[in-house]
Amino acid sequence: MSTSTASISAPAGTTRSRRRWLALSILALAQFLVVLDASIVNIALPVLGAQLGMDTAALAWVITAYVLAFGGLLLLGGRLADRYGHRRVFLIGTAGFVATSALAGLSFTSEMLLTARALQGASAALLAPAALALLTHLFPETRDRTKALGVWGGVAGIGSAAGVLLGGVLTASLGWQSVFFVNVPIGAIVLIAIPLLITRDAPGARGKLDLPGAATITAALVSAVGALSAIERVGLIHPLTLALAAGAVVLGIAFVVIERRTAEPLVPLDVFRNRNLTVGNIVMLLIGAAMVALFFALSVYMQSVLGYDALTTGLTQLPLAGALVIVAGLVPAVIGWIGTKSTLIGSLVVLAAGLVWLSFAPSDAQFLVHILGPSIVIGVGMGGAFVTTTQLSVDGVEGGESGLAGGLVNTSQQIGGALGLAILGTVAALRTGDLMASGISGPEATTGGFSWLFIGSALVSVVAAIATGFARKN
Repeated sequence: MSTSTASISAPAGTTRSRRRWLALSILALAQFLVVLDASIVNIALPVLGAQLGMDTAALAWVITAYVLAFGGLLLLGGRLADRYGHRRVFLIGTAGFVATSALAGLSFTSEMLLTARALQGASAALLAPAALALLTHLFPETRDRTKALGVWGGVAGIGSAAGVLLGGVLTASLGWQSVFFVNVPIGAIVLIAIPLLITRDAPGARGKLDLPGAATITAALVSAVGALSAIERVGLIHPLTLALAAGAVVLGIAFVVIERRTAEPLVPLDVFRNRNLTVGNIVMLLIGAAMVALFFALSVYMQSVLGYDALTTGLTQLPLAGALVIVAGLVPAVIGWIGTKSTLIGSLVVLAAGLVWLSFAPSDAQFLVHILGPSIVIGVGMGGAFVTTTQLSVDGVEGGESGLAGGLVNTSQQIGGALGLAILGTVAALRTGDLMASGISGPEATTGGFSWLFIGSALVSVVAAIATGFARKN
């Protein structure tokens, strides 16, 4: 446990308070980059694939390589932050993220790009939990922390939505490489500002890192996603699919055994006695599954089916992003009025309704008639869900485990995204294949597949709402 925590480098009083909120804005900017990078690439995929010779299956791995490395290493990143200092690990992760973003933009082969994406994810795994831990140290008071976490959760949702918009603008105007290069100047601002605003926190107690646990959980995640991807390519009962699925189960069990027997586990299983933390992470996993699949499908649907160019596709996400921003700003007040639990359940129900509405969009959809309405409803649901789920996930966490809590909630979102894209993407592909085999044309068949994906995302949101019911009332 840390002997001291990060703080604002300014005299006490109004100036200190202002600098604390300024520090939050810089931390939120870094978090925005991390979340943004999981979605900004979506719009660039068709152009990127054409230039680097990547088919649809390979393009999905441009997203998956990032999410897998991010989600698989987040727990280790949170522990490293608790052990070596949150500010130090945050700066190392940010510097790595900037460097690997530049490498991705410079890629001239698919192999180089996928490697850079995996390294980006690994860097984000250091940055994200350390940033959330710094937030909890800077805002120890419950009321201020609720407001700060409202900003934080809103940024996470905004990053997911804004990625599609910004990706379209950048791809259309500057080429696909710019969706990676944009991280460099923004990351540089973060690297300069944070040392000026936040003091260095002392490292925690040193001991043996749980590297076997980190390796096992990462391998389990890769095996699980590999098995889900194999279903689409070779079938459910193919030996490769069964071997990968069995490997994921065995590795998952091995991770639990390792954590129980290790003196300093990557994830102390006792932390899940905190019911709100447990429920919050389950809900975040489900939200991540629904959202990553949604934005991937929207990008392909609008460009491949409706014939929109990259810029138009990005601009169509403005209503969703705008609704999300407005709602995220209002959520802390709503939480104070009816509580976190009720706010989250309501947000998830609204999100599910918007996804069901979107599933009715036809292959010749008109934006104002078929897409605008559900986009706004989805934005409202997302804005409420991201803010309240983040709040729930760090409820009652002690300062010495703040890095762990930050790692857990981010891990849940990224693992959910990887699994959601694999599962719901496979469902959509199989449905599309069945429709084409029955003689239905390509665009209509693709739309039918995505309709099932949107319905699946809605069902996932409903399950998340049911899970929220088990949280303590607050």
